[in-house]
Amino acid sequence: MEPDVAYEPVSVKDVLSEMKDTAELLIDLSYSAVLSGSDEVAQEVLALEERMDVLQLQARMSLLMAARSPEDAEQLAPVLGVVGAAEKIADAAGDIAKVVLEDIGLPDAMRAAIPEATEALVRVVVDADSEYVGRTLGGINMETENGVRVIAVRRASQTGKRAWITNPDKDTEITAGDVLLLRGLDEGLETVYETATGEPYELPAPADQPIEDLERAVDSIVTMKDMSELAVDLAYGSMLFNSEGVAEEVAELEAEVDALKSRFEAWTLQAASRVEDPVELRGLVHLASATEVISDAALEISEGVLRGLDAHPVVAAAVEESDEVIVRLTVDADAEIAGHTLGELELGTETGMRVIAIRRPGDETSWVISPDASTDIAAGDVLVAKGTRAGGERLSALAGDPLAFDT
Repeated sequence: MEPDVAYEPVSVKDVLSEMKDTAELLIDLSYSAVLSGSDEVAQEVLALEERMDVLQLQARMSLLMAARSPEDAEQLAPVLGVVGAAEKIADAAGDIAKVVLEDIGLPDAMRAAIPEATEALVRVVVDADSEYVGRTLGGINMETENGVRVIAVRRASQTGKRAWITNPDKDTEITAGDVLLLRGLDEGLETVYETATGEPYELPAPADQPIEDLERAVDSIVTMKDMSELAVDLAYGSMLFNSEGVAEEVAELEAEVDALKSRFEAWTLQAASRVEDPVELRGLVHLASATEVISDAALEISEGVLRGLDAHPVVAAAVEESDEVIVRLTVDADAEIAGHTLGELELGTETGMRVIAIRRPGDETSWVISPDASTDIAAGDVLVAKGTRAGGERLSALAGDPLAFDT
């Protein structure tokens, strides 16, 4: 039964922000369900898809209440497009989850092709006797102690409705019955799982070694997942902060995902001749189609910015209240940061900015998504970073590209 939704005064910025977090989480969960073959995680995707349906309705109501003139309608039209694109992302994530739930067809050997360094996503229900109950995430400190992050919390309210915390922080308190979505490596997950549930953690059963083309296909799935999440993150950022430069990076990512999808389909077809039952690869074709939908939706979110349409005052005012920005910077040949690693530069400490992606120029454009301390910065690299306005200005100066700070 669909949940009842009635108009209530809410901040457009808050709703759009929660839609952004929800969209990113949907992508993460749906692909993780496929890679792990987890029905439980796939079910969480469908539950979160319901939450997105509610957010879409709330956003549309709030935007309709804000339109009082033809000028308002013109400025709000791109924001309504953002809401429609979010619906496409949620539907695509649901389609990916159904690949698992409806046994559309995925080779068991996929699990063996997942790199050992790839973090797993696990769903746990917190037992009433768990030592985590009544403690905050900051107090538990499982990320430092175990290398495990809580990426979302779902809890049942007293009315029986599901409440999602899509961006839990150090002050989030754990209660009995909470559903935690954990990301980390198996060793750390084992400890956290047993502490939360009081039950032993069962490691995934080893699978037969896959054929080479399936290994390539799984590598492509992981890359498409990362790129889709980044595209959605940047698309919302470009719209919320009216950044044409960031919107252009969304267009670059969309083109890269399209190219990756084509290679993915080719590898899947090549693998079909080497498996006993080619029908078991049908799910991979579904994955490719859903991924394209997500990247296309990300481009739709940033389309208003790319077309030079100004944000409606109700959105612009909310953005002015926020100190967070997303910047796109090109590293100059004489820049202070060129030729150093992110670890050496300590940009987070020096500027307060977090580099979330790097696009490297060349004969074949390549992306570094979620770069780490060992990632080198070279002249000509395009950095995409999030942080404060003041931090954006400092990073802009270090990159030698002050004109690229356009938020």
